[in-house]
Amino acid sequence: MQLERLAIPEVALITPRRFADSRGYFAETWNRAALAKAGIAADFVQDNHSYSAARGVVRGLHCQIEPNVQGKLVRCLRGAIWDVVVDIRVGSPSYGRHVAAVLSAENGTQLWVPGGFLHGFCTLEPDCEVAYKVTAPYDSAAERGVAWNDPNLALPWPVAADDAKLSDKDAALPRLAECPPWYRA
Repeated sequence: MQLERLAIPEVALITPRRFADSRGYFAETWNRAALAKAGIAADFVQDNHSYSAARGVVRGLHCQIEPNVQGKLVRCLRGAIWDVVVDIRVGSPSYGRHVAAVLSAENGTQLWVPGGFLHGFCTLEPDCEVAYKVTAPYDSAAERGVAWNDPNLALPWPVAADDAKLSDKDAALPRLAECPPWYRA
């Protein structure tokens, strides 16, 4: 398993090694000991799976606060997504900054999103499936979100605003400046 720390070092790209032959390939996508050795000690409690039918589907920006802060290990099983993480830990040197990566079925790369960060993605192709492991169960009372197109975050989404497909809930999310501090560094 190859692990690459990004510009925000708490966030990491993880690329499992693929063992290929004439039948296809095999990959170990999660290994507790290997990730712990790399500094990611995650206790996953739930797996989630989403399907997006169209290109330009935006999901996010989401997080969960105490008592169920979630870390996520995200991968794309079919198609390709632009995956983005925003640091919203007040007092962090990278507060308000983001890192992003393309995750696809072809590249097999995964993104580690620790608690204290917003997470979202945009489908780059139709018929995308995304799976992610989380470190806390879904908790609607702890769920929070920020507008995907918050101008203060200036995220370089790979879809024009008029072409983005959002849920009604995501379309109504506030800007980060309108939210109380949810995390501290």
